[in-house]
Amino acid sequence: MSGIEATSTVEVKPGLRDLPRNVWAVSLTSFFMDMSSEMVIHTLPLFLANVLGVQTSIIGLIEGVAETIASILKLFSGWLSDRMRARKWLAVAGYAISALSKPFFFVAASWEAIALVRWADRTGKGVRTAPRDALVADSVTPLQRGIAFGFHRAADTAGEMMALLIALGVVWLVQAGAQDLGVRTFHIIVLVSLLPAVLAVLSLSLGAQDVPVDKQRAAPKFAFRALGRPFMTFMVIVGLFTLGNSSDAFLVLRAQERGLNVAGIMAMLATFSLVYTLVSTPAGSLSDHIGRRRLIIGGWLVYAVIYLGFGLVQTGWQVWALYAVYGVYYGLAFGASNALIADLTPTELRGTAYGTYNFVLGILAFPASAIAGVLWQGIGAWGGFGAGAPFIFGAALALVAALLMLAWKPASLIKPM
Repeated sequence: MSGIEATSTVEVKPGLRDLPRNVWAVSLTSFFMDMSSEMVIHTLPLFLANVLGVQTSIIGLIEGVAETIASILKLFSGWLSDRMRARKWLAVAGYAISALSKPFFFVAASWEAIALVRWADRTGKGVRTAPRDALVADSVTPLQRGIAFGFHRAADTAGEMMALLIALGVVWLVQAGAQDLGVRTFHIIVLVSLLPAVLAVLSLSLGAQDVPVDKQRAAPKFAFRALGRPFMTFMVIVGLFTLGNSSDAFLVLRAQERGLNVAGIMAMLATFSLVYTLVSTPAGSLSDHIGRRRLIIGGWLVYAVIYLGFGLVQTGWQVWALYAVYGVYYGLAFGASNALIADLTPTELRGTAYGTYNFVLGILAFPASAIAGVLWQGIGAWGGFGAGAPFIFGAALALVAALLMLAWKPASLIKPM
């Protein structure tokens, strides 16, 4: 079965109740893992900057290397799931690696140690992401892809929202009103994160079942040719966008730089997650009706406006308001992008396609975060352009990418796409 099927083979576009068990199991797993990860990851840049005194260039380096490691592993784990004709246990292994890395954040006392733990956590993400996404795509019909990935993103982000509310509660109880994050607060958050990490592994292990792939590939290929010209074109456009899409750690630092205290930052992130959660499922369903490209273009245009605002913002409360709308970009673009991958590629190469997609995004996340850190605080004797520079840079690239996406009209896609 090809990844580009005719819409006429499906008479009804099912809703949430018609989604198969695998989608629910994967979504529950993502809910728990994001509940575990995000309460740590969103406070990590504050721990690095406030407690360890690390500069943004080093934070950018840590995040960039983390995403590079994850990206290389996504490529190979995606191919391996095609080769094995099975997705589930690779995904379970990835979640387990991330769960096992969490306690080490508690004992890490230098930026080098934090970096090693962060990279171990991203190793788990690299192992699980492509097989997990391929498992979702394998489990649904073509006209369920948008709502399936949208629902998965909503569950993922609901877990993030819960994580941030828990982190906010810890901050409120331990250091209410403090401008900087304290060591004890961070350590309590790490301890709280351990239980949902274990629940994530159990949810996927017990709840999901493999959907075997009909064919297998002989070896991974680093060229895009085997995946087709439409996929290659999409990757080029996404790659340009990603160069301006630095780690969200910089948005957290921007909020603090504009005056938000730690509790305010946690509440801001929770607001973002709420908006993202509410938008993801209906946006994914909408992409099944009006097409993925329109949702992606709309999301990127929202991103461009929001990032321009981040560059020009004057107060912490303005950052909060912009960050809330930032959730609309995520809700529009992320699920639609994942569904579009399945539309563009054949079933037997689906794991490789998701691995390649995430590989490209992660590899480019390294220069994106490094560029953002240097634009902000410079390097060596050069002091950089200031805190707003990386966001204006990101806005410009997002606008260019949206225009290219608008001009791209892949003939091989089914309508409406």
